[in-house]
Amino acid sequence: MPFMSLKFNLQKRVKLAQGLWMLYWLAVIVGIIIFSLGIFFKIELRKRSEIMDNNESHLVPNLLILLGMLSCGLNAFGGKLCHESLDPQKFSKMKPMLKPYMLLSCGFNALLLLLVLLCFLMQFAVYLTLAEGLKNAIRFYKDTDTPGRCFMKRTLDMTQIEFRCCGNNNFRDWFEVQWISNRYLDMSNDVVKDRVLSNVEGKYLMDSVPFSCCNPGSPRPCIQHHLTNNSAHYDYDHRTEELNIWNRGCHQAVFSYYSSIMNSIGALLICTIILEGVDVAGLKYLCTALETMADPENPECESEGWLLEKGFKETLADMFTKLKTLGRANQVEESGDSPEAAT
Repeated sequence: MPFMSLKFNLQKRVKLAQGLWMLYWLAVIVGIIIFSLGIFFKIELRKRSEIMDNNESHLVPNLLILLGMLSCGLNAFGGKLCHESLDPQKFSKMKPMLKPYMLLSCGFNALLLLLVLLCFLMQFAVYLTLAEGLKNAIRFYKDTDTPGRCFMKRTLDMTQIEFRCCGNNNFRDWFEVQWISNRYLDMSNDVVKDRVLSNVEGKYLMDSVPFSCCNPGSPRPCIQHHLTNNSAHYDYDHRTEELNIWNRGCHQAVFSYYSSIMNSIGALLICTIILEGVDVAGLKYLCTALETMADPENPECESEGWLLEKGFKETLADMFTKLKTLGRANQVEESGDSPEAAT
């Protein structure tokens, strides 16, 4: 007995074909959105490549672009199938393509599911890459005249301004590195000289942060130097007062941004899988309903459509039987080749 069989008359077949045509073209629009998201995500990764040590993975955006284009082509062809299915002559020409098309659609859904998993797994890679990349970016912030690092300062400043963050984990990360180049330090000044000599590695360290860490919403003028020195500022206590610089680290801020993009893409892909599944199921009903018409020349006659020709358990049993047969055939071929190899 067919699995989930339904009775169809001419009116129902026409409504099903029209509904599927609309769904397929909706899927084409979704494919364009997936393609656009792939380009957008790729641009966003490229834009902040420097703070990720140029080690960011473009596998997900590349797959999004590829599957977006494939989705447009597949679903446009599915819409054409639905449009021409009610014409007996055109349907007879398209009929040999139906089974390969459905298998291709199922394979496409499997690729979409794989991409969903990659969207969530890639977040771990982005998390680790950002942690290392931001650490190095802060270290190389001062190297504005070093080839390959000339724009590191600009990139990091723009990142801190855009994402309202400071440092890698927090603003104290700037206290641990020399972020002012030696060319801008007056080594004849005793204070500067003493600070450099007092450091084991000969670095000019201070409790200060770049201007890009300042919060413009603070009513007080930005305090970016001598942050831990209460006597350097009037009516100021760094332990109790809310500092007028960003407290959140850029690692958390940028990762949250990329994570939200990948979660949104993953949710869209899940919706796309459901939409594609509905399209394939509807197309299967439409094709079987057209094939089982008692009198193909009489469009008014009733027919029966189904998802599976046999019951669900019977279909699974047939699949397992075919797999076993293929396995035995492979074993026979291997055993047939081994005597030849021995001779």
